[in-house]
Amino acid sequence: MATERLVVVGGDAAGMSAASQARRLKGPAELEITAFERGHFTSYSACGIPYWVGGQVAERDDLIARTPEEHRARDIGLRTRTEVVELDLPGSRVRARDLDTGSESWTGYDKLVLATGARPVRPRLPGIGAHGVHGIQSLDDGQRLMDTLRRTEGRRAVVVGAGYIGVEMAEALVARGYEVTVLHRGEQPMATLDPDMGGLVHSAMNRMGIRTVARAEVTKILTDEEGRARAVATSAGEEYEADVVVLGIGVEPRTALARAAGLPLGPSGGILTDLSMRVRGHENIWSGGDCVEVLDLVAGRTRHIPLGTHANKHGQVIGSGVGGGYATFPGVVGTAVSKVCDLEIARTGLRERDALEAGLRFVTATITSTNTAGYYPGAAEMTVKMLAERRTGRLLGVQIVGGAGSAKRVDIAAVALTAGMTVDAMVSLDLGYAPPFSPVWDPILVAARKAVSAVRSAGV
Repeated sequence: MATERLVVVGGDAAGMSAASQARRLKGPAELEITAFERGHFTSYSACGIPYWVGGQVAERDDLIARTPEEHRARDIGLRTRTEVVELDLPGSRVRARDLDTGSESWTGYDKLVLATGARPVRPRLPGIGAHGVHGIQSLDDGQRLMDTLRRTEGRRAVVVGAGYIGVEMAEALVARGYEVTVLHRGEQPMATLDPDMGGLVHSAMNRMGIRTVARAEVTKILTDEEGRARAVATSAGEEYEADVVVLGIGVEPRTALARAAGLPLGPSGGILTDLSMRVRGHENIWSGGDCVEVLDLVAGRTRHIPLGTHANKHGQVIGSGVGGGYATFPGVVGTAVSKVCDLEIARTGLRERDALEAGLRFVTATITSTNTAGYYPGAAEMTVKMLAERRTGRLLGVQIVGGAGSAKRVDIAAVALTAGMTVDAMVSLDLGYAPPFSPVWDPILVAARKAVSAVRSAGV
């Protein structure tokens, strides 16, 4: 029996999870694995980068789950600092370039995994490529930012964008002693929340000394005579001085290779796959991680939702398929958590804007309670917003902003969304209770009760 050849493009969560799972199912005599990674690092937590920058994580390598050497010891032929620059689908081969020497070579495959990830959005603005301007997506990006912070004498930072990365990096830079200004285009920070919930995040950022500027359209990065960023200009004519600029505008799927090869892409530019993570229309090509679009189980359409939780699951599914097993990835409900200072932030399902775009009629219910029994020492405020379908009462989404212990309550809502529960059914959930953990009526249940009333009041 001939040895099959697997080529994996991308050496982080999805790619190396796929390679590792395939290796568990098939030994080197059955499956030869070659993986290409354009950076220096593999199998790391990109989500941990802000906490490394902020000092909560002591060392960069604490974020690495498995080094290139560890992968190689498992009979995975890993080539770092090597970028795949072309896919030849008819010839079943890839062209790779060594980024240190510039040399190129072709590698054939029987099975191909594309896990090319995402890249920080970099708007085409004057000065965007200046020294001191950083996007944060990979561990190499984080290392470059840390090098800049160590070289820079000034203590002024501008963060462009106020999504998860923008907010987390703003807090990290404050922890390092920087004066931080956050410029964002929206009405409130955290556009992954509705504006009323984002307002709570705004207040928390102000309390920790972060200056936030809403509806700010960045037009230019101003530079000094040495080509280093010195300020960020906006369409309002304002200039915000900066010794370092961090882009937290978001990410986009890194799919130029797939596009050039004619692979199917979705509305967000992510690769489209079936439930087994095979690229649609291609029997021997799989894709996963931040470069794909996934099915939103609530809205019923594909979306680009780049999260490490998804990427690792994709890799397990892909590796099972490559190794001759069977697994599927049915979709997501869009669950995410974050924090700014001591304020926890969580969401799952649809925002109001998402529900409107999906053509859904809905009601909302917002309550404020406490994360523990109100009389228990240290009780903190917690706000829950719930969306429910107007006629059926089906849960559509939940957003939570509050003190310690608030964010992970979103997992209750994530399970309810996945199960297709109504808010009426949620009221009867048998959740754990003790004064140090919850009021006798958990805030999730209080929000569900209010949503039930809103559904009944709205009628058909």
